[in-house]
Amino acid sequence: MVVSSTAINSIPTNSILLIHGGESVLADRALAEALTLRSDFEKTVLDGSGLEPGRYGEAVAPSLFADKRVVVVRDLQDVIVEVQEEIEALFESVDPNLHLIFIHKGGVKGKGLLDKIKKLKPEIISCEPMKRASDKEAFVREEFTRHGRKISSGAVSALVDATGSDTRELAAACSQIAFDTNAGKAVIDEDDIAKYYQGRVEASGFDVADATLAGDPRGALIALRNALDTGTDPIMIVSALTSSIRTLAKVSGAPRNANAFQLAGSLGLAPWQIDKARRQLSKWSPALIAFSVQELSKADVAIKGAEADPLYALERSVVAIASKVGAR
Repeated sequence: MVVSSTAINSIPTNSILLIHGGESVLADRALAEALTLRSDFEKTVLDGSGLEPGRYGEAVAPSLFADKRVVVVRDLQDVIVEVQEEIEALFESVDPNLHLIFIHKGGVKGKGLLDKIKKLKPEIISCEPMKRASDKEAFVREEFTRHGRKISSGAVSALVDATGSDTRELAAACSQIAFDTNAGKAVIDEDDIAKYYQGRVEASGFDVADATLAGDPRGALIALRNALDTGTDPIMIVSALTSSIRTLAKVSGAPRNANAFQLAGSLGLAPWQIDKARRQLSKWSPALIAFSVQELSKADVAIKGAEADPLYALERSVVAIASKVGAR
């Protein structure tokens, strides 16, 4: 959401932009669009985490060589106290030809400076993390609209399920699917999403998922090592596993005698996915689904840097899930 207001005192309207929130893909896009609007400005980008006293003042000082300038301060929350004071002190003497863009990841760190910036009535672009499925689904619809394509409600849900919590991956998938799907097709549907994930980089990830959900620890481990050896990103493997577990959870709560085609729309799944999940559910229980979700959360954190040997952590989670399934 963008909230604009007229600037006060000597600061020109829209000469200060605050990009606020922890959703990095949205923040990066907001910055790119802001700089595109200021394409004829001389640009200076400062990293707040390493910004030394005096450097900001030097960047915003009047220039003899550029009529229009924009200074970007990334990671505003990490600016040290001395630089915070420097930024605040220079608000009263902003060059009329200078635009300022501040990027803050959210949270309480650096809130004092953030509040002072907000008092200047900047243009604000909110980039809060998309935690709810409904937020991600709205994001997907907007992405396909940006690419000039239409997508069905079932396909939106399937895509959100397939990509998990990674918004950057979700944005990339939207772009690729919009480009790859036949331009003559009026509406992108669940089958197009399934084809994308079956035929592209997650194909080997789903091989790992199939063996894991079948309760075959040895087969799951072999599939995992083959996937890694052929270049499949561990994040994509976790995404495939998470997607498969979520499908089980959805189908487990649906009426058993309902036709797969009737359930497809309400569950956001293709009929073949429902039939497949029903076959797999014979070895699964609600407790096992909950256990698997916890294990995959640990693996996700591990492969993103929380453990010294992330691939071993991934192997451990895959084997733990497959072993529990196989023991039933």
